[in-house]
Amino acid sequence: KRVQKAPKIDASLDDIAWENAKIATDFVMYDPGNDKKDPNRTEVKVVYNDEAIYISAYLYDSNPEEIPMEFQTRDKFGNADYFGVTINAQNDGINQKEFLVMSTGNQNDAQITENRKNYRWNTVWKSKVKVVKDGWIVEMKIPYSALRFSNEKIQTWGINFFRSYRNTREKYSWNFVDINNGHAAQYDGTLTGIENIKPPIRLSINPYVFGAIANTEGENEFISNAGMDIKYGLSENFTLDATLIPDFGQTTFDKIKLNLTPFEQKYSEKRDFFTEGVDLFTKGDFFYSRRIGNSPIGRSFDIASNEIITDNPKAVDMLNAVKISGRTKGGLGIGVFNAVTKKTWATIKNEDTNTTRKVVTEPLTNYNVTVLDWQFNRNSSVSFVNTKVIRNGSFRDANVSGLIFNLHNKSNKYAVIGKLSESIIHESTDTNIIGYQGRLDLGKTSGKHRGGVGVSFRDDKYDQNDLGYQRRNNYIRYDANYAYRILKPTNYFNRLNMSLYGRVYYLFDLDRSTDSYQVKNNLYQDNLIRYNVWAITKKQLYASVTLETSIEKQYDYSELERYTNGRFYKSNPISSYKGFISTDYSKKFAIDVSYLREFMLNDTYQKHRVSISPRFRFNNRFNLKFNTQYSVIDNQKGLVNIYENDIIFGNRDRTIVTNSLTTEYNFNTKAALNLAFRHYWSPNTYDSQFFKLNLDGSLSISDYDPEVAINRNHNANFNSWNVDLNFTWEFSPGSELIALYRNQIGNNNRESHLNFFENLDNLFKQEQLNSFSVKLVYFLDYNKAKSWF
Repeated sequence: KRVQKAPKIDASLDDIAWENAKIATDFVMYDPGNDKKDPNRTEVKVVYNDEAIYISAYLYDSNPEEIPMEFQTRDKFGNADYFGVTINAQNDGINQKEFLVMSTGNQNDAQITENRKNYRWNTVWKSKVKVVKDGWIVEMKIPYSALRFSNEKIQTWGINFFRSYRNTREKYSWNFVDINNGHAAQYDGTLTGIENIKPPIRLSINPYVFGAIANTEGENEFISNAGMDIKYGLSENFTLDATLIPDFGQTTFDKIKLNLTPFEQKYSEKRDFFTEGVDLFTKGDFFYSRRIGNSPIGRSFDIASNEIITDNPKAVDMLNAVKISGRTKGGLGIGVFNAVTKKTWATIKNEDTNTTRKVVTEPLTNYNVTVLDWQFNRNSSVSFVNTKVIRNGSFRDANVSGLIFNLHNKSNKYAVIGKLSESIIHESTDTNIIGYQGRLDLGKTSGKHRGGVGVSFRDDKYDQNDLGYQRRNNYIRYDANYAYRILKPTNYFNRLNMSLYGRVYYLFDLDRSTDSYQVKNNLYQDNLIRYNVWAITKKQLYASVTLETSIEKQYDYSELERYTNGRFYKSNPISSYKGFISTDYSKKFAIDVSYLREFMLNDTYQKHRVSISPRFRFNNRFNLKFNTQYSVIDNQKGLVNIYENDIIFGNRDRTIVTNSLTTEYNFNTKAALNLAFRHYWSPNTYDSQFFKLNLDGSLSISDYDPEVAINRNHNANFNSWNVDLNFTWEFSPGSELIALYRNQIGNNNRESHLNFFENLDNLFKQEQLNSFSVKLVYFLDYNKAKSWF
């Protein structure tokens, strides 16, 4: 009902606004089962006015003193119960906004598209929680500026309410949700009765100031910056987001590893602008946002013998970024993203003449993503995506276009999913390099028995790595999968899933212009068969077992594709088994343990990896998590050099040790102190005997001597050490103060003979980066600011 006087958000429910409001109740379980009513009553009421929608929930509990109450800050769950609401203001059965309130009072919000939740989406809303003698109470105010709805006299929204019990992992909803068929938005109830409201002017500004002191080798450097993020509603359905003079100095550190594979290591995005509200732009996996502001494409270059490089920036600065996104009443989503990075130089000094010159390592560059996404039938979509990278001058440009479809039948039992895309790379010459990729999957997506078949291909010219990410090309892959799962809890298990997966790779195309490679009959590459079973017991013990194997010889073209055309390394099949156990996180003490054994048939290669992750919750404010992982890899063959027209392989032994620690102290739901530590160490030692790759892919003994060829050995001793200590305080809704201390050390040398403690002693002698930074962000909302005047 409409109210004249808005309820006060204090979790008291004594406001006149709640009188005579209709009650939503009779919640039913949707996870882990779907045939049980909530033993505790839940009563939800909804009212509204011209400014916002208001929700109250009285969550009865027969044992309120046992409600878990671990404090966490925004968008963290922790050990606590929660109440939530999902609102689909477009009522399209696909797109939702989720608002959750934990029993401690901290908020979680997310943007949901086709059951994919993005908790990096944040908006400003109010809530309050109170524990009472027979349960707990939640009161929420969600302003219309947090939603997108059409400018119509009568509104019809999709809505559902949820309640979660942390101790039992049981989840209940007001309108029944069948998690085994389709996605949750298709089970929304209907909210009617909202009339004569207007979409507000959606304008918010987040100005920030940033200051940091960095100390390296006893030298201090002061860095300061200021900028702002702007969010503006172009219409009731479309929003403009912009960041001006962006600063990402306080993003968390990357988990860097020693990468001996032919593939680029992929890192997760941690910059808020690239994680919030980007669901449209991630369609089809054509957009890897870490490309923007990454290492300059021309950072590696040759210099004369009398020259040294005095400055060569590792990253490119971003000047600005803008994104426009929204969805029409007819279900057409439109997204446009654009970012510009600045021109970057390296400085080279001539030691004879004492003069310097500059080399452009990255020109002024424009990155663009355009998406059209048509959703229909409440469960299907067809999308077109285009990405462009335009670099000033004679540098490389790239253009990738893709068509994606995700089609389900009305009952959500069967699906057809596919993708077809083209890449056009324009180098410094006038020639365009054009490549293609595609994928088609057919499958059964609901019920106890599920499965499907698929085929995908990528020719040898396809390349989306200028703004996307791909590991390999020049393949055609056939795969199939089958899964069996229980749909209702049994006497022993809440969940049980068994799956079987198989795939086989062939070359899609091969330039056979050099007949001496003799690969005409070796178009097959490799295969894999995987069996997995996982279960969650009644006592919240999670366990899984995975068995993998390949059959017959494997032909690895990826190891050599960046150096040669058509050569391959032939190896024996590899098998592995892995086990994982995780205990109940709602207990004060919990632990995760995993073990992997991998070996090659009829070969000396083997790998052992063990990981132990205990966690302890001292009280409802303080917790600690530790992880140690130890891997030993023996007799692994790998490419080391191309010398005198021979492809040289080596036999290496590797050890990988990773120790990490995270601890949190939450003063309340708005302020917390966090410590994150990680040390990664990987020594890599080669045998003295090296091998030559033969034309048939086999290896034969070689007289290659690295001390003669490159005047050093190929061993590696790699370290990455990071410590972050940060304090965050949300002093006002949407506004926060962040203080961060960071210690960072890293090295990569040839001293792989050192033991763990000798290595640590050597590491601490390296150059260290110590920095302290403070960032203040303030949220300004137009609708609130105008009332000040």
